[in-house]
Amino acid sequence: MKTPSIRRVVTGHDDQGKAIVKIDEVCTHFKEGRPNGQICNIWTTDTAPADNSSQDDKGQRPGKFTMIENGTVFRILDFHPGVEQRVHRTDSIDYIVVMSGEIDMELESGEEVHLKQGDVMVQRGTVHNWINRGTEPCVMAVILIHAHPVQAGGKTLNAFG
Repeated sequence: MKTPSIRRVVTGHDDQGKAIVKIDEVCTHFKEGRPNGQICNIWTTDTAPADNSSQDDKGQRPGKFTMIENGTVFRILDFHPGVEQRVHRTDSIDYIVVMSGEIDMELESGEEVHLKQGDVMVQRGTVHNWINRGTEPCVMAVILIHAHPVQAGGKTLNAFG
């Protein structure tokens, strides 16, 4: 599966505390998240507020995860036509920017919203699924920020999927 060309630029500091570019690369660390769907973590944090002192490449965090408790995940999603369905809810608030292509976001009621290049979305702990019915991949930039489980209708709506 061909991966999108995503340039990742990360700044930091040298030994004297001067601002420098630490990473300037085209991402090659895409991983299959599900059939016909790939992810590339751009950066992650473990805390809020974030700690900018580490010299580690937090985009290369090992393991498979959707969100990080008390932290953030900035990733690129590359969903090809026929991406495997995954109905899920996360304990996060997600900021989504469609960079290219088109995709449908389906809610648990069956309601769908069609998103295309340039559209933005805020996903607030709702049950949802991504469906690519098109002929081209859909590339999205997604920032997931840990959130408390949703409280609605007198119930706690926990993450799943």
